[in-house]
Amino acid sequence: MFTGLIGELGEIKRIKRSAKSLQLTINAPRTAANIRIGDSIAVNGACLTVVAFAGEEFTVDVMPESVTLTTISKLQQGAKVNLEKTLTLQDGLDGHLVSGHVEGIGIIVALEKDDIAVLVTVKCLPSLTKYIVLKGSVAIDGISLTVTAVSEELFTVSIIPHTAKVTTLGFKKVGDQVNIETDILAKYVEKLLNQAKNHSQGSSLDYKKLLDNGFI
Repeated sequence: MFTGLIGELGEIKRIKRSAKSLQLTINAPRTAANIRIGDSIAVNGACLTVVAFAGEEFTVDVMPESVTLTTISKLQQGAKVNLEKTLTLQDGLDGHLVSGHVEGIGIIVALEKDDIAVLVTVKCLPSLTKYIVLKGSVAIDGISLTVTAVSEELFTVSIIPHTAKVTTLGFKKVGDQVNIETDILAKYVEKLLNQAKNHSQGSSLDYKKLLDNGFI
């Protein structure tokens, strides 16, 4: 699990492209420190596994599904990427629970200055916005952000100067694509509700039981 708080901006040093998969070598001194083979690193919000490391660089594999569902396939040598190591039991949860499983791609359609902040509006499929709520959390390229507005195909977040400085959102432009991960808790609640409604009579789990116990 991750928190959506970016630990470092890394730089893509090498890209090895196969028929359907990729291998990325990333320069990131802080992230590479004390790294081990098999560690999970969120790269622009996508959870990837470390397969090699040396000095200030580490290498991760990108499987075909990640290539298809994320913006990683569009990265070029020299590109900056958001990096976050996995959450440990000693860490504080200052962002929100992020799995690193990107659900789809959004497009930045507006950037609006709001005093010291910047309002970023993203267009994505309704199948994603259904899990995005006002004042809730969403991960954009792995960055934990608070939703300030949401409609059927659009949502807006506000980024502070610090976030703009230490993440890729600081140099994104209108038309750029971003990785989106919604709040996983909403999906668990939805599944429980659907199961409760569809259960046969006499089941141990039903809609009334969820309601009586405060789940609804």
